[in-house]
Amino acid sequence: MIIEPLLFSVVTFASTFLGGLFAIKFKSKIHYIMAFAAGVLLGIVAFDIFPEIIEQIKTYNFPTIWVMVALVSGFLVFHVLEKTILIHSHTDEHFPDHKHPHVGVASALALAGHSFMDGVAIGLGFQVNSMIGVLIAIAVISHDFTDGMNTVALMLNHKNTDKKAKLFLYVTALTPVLGVLSTLFFSVPEYFLFLYLGFFSVFLLYIGASDILPEAHSEHSSYKLIGLTVLGSLFIFIITRFM
Repeated sequence: MIIEPLLFSVVTFASTFLGGLFAIKFKSKIHYIMAFAAGVLLGIVAFDIFPEIIEQIKTYNFPTIWVMVALVSGFLVFHVLEKTILIHSHTDEHFPDHKHPHVGVASALALAGHSFMDGVAIGLGFQVNSMIGVLIAIAVISHDFTDGMNTVALMLNHKNTDKKAKLFLYVTALTPVLGVLSTLFFSVPEYFLFLYLGFFSVFLLYIGASDILPEAHSEHSSYKLIGLTVLGSLFIFIITRFM
C-alpha cells in the first residue's frame, strides 16, 4: 500500500519536470505556452476543483459560506501580495515594465501548494482503495506536465533567470512527492480539504486570468493564442471526464 502511491509520486515528479524543461527549451514561444497554460488553469478550476467542492459539500453537508470565505480570502491574499510587491518596486530601474521576480516566485509557490495537495489527494486515494488511488494518480500525472510549464512560464515572464526558474521547477515537481509522504503520517480532516480547495482554486484562477492570459496577449494577440487557451481548457475537460 505504501509502495504504490510512492511510485506514482515519482511519476508525477517526472511529468512536472519534463513540462518545465519543455517550457525552458521553447521559451522563445513563451506566449503560446502561456496561452495554453491559462486555459489549463481555467480547466483545472472549472472541471476539477469546483466539481469536487460541490460534491464534498453535498456528501458532508458542509456550510457553503466557509468555502466562499476561503475563496475570497485566497483572491485577496494573492492580490494584496502582488500589489504590495509592485508598489514597493515600481521605481526599480531594472524592472521598468512592472515585472518583478518576486511576483513570479509568489505565483510559482502557489502552484507548488496546489501540487502538494495533488500528492495528498493521491495518498488519501490509496488509503480508500488501490483503484481510487490509481485513478486520482492518473489525473494528477496528466496535468502535472502543464504545472511544470506554468511554473517556468510564470518565473520567466517576471524576469527570473533560467537557473532560478529551474530551481522552482524542482520545488513544484517535488511537492507532490512530499504530499504523498505526508499522508503516511496523518489524515486530512474533511473541513480542511473544503477550505483548501476554495482557497487555492481562486489562487489558480487569479494567476491564469490576471497574470498569464494578459501577458500571453500583450505582444501577439491572435486567434491562434485564443485557440490555444480554449484547447488548454478542453484538454483538462477531457482528462477529468475520462481519467
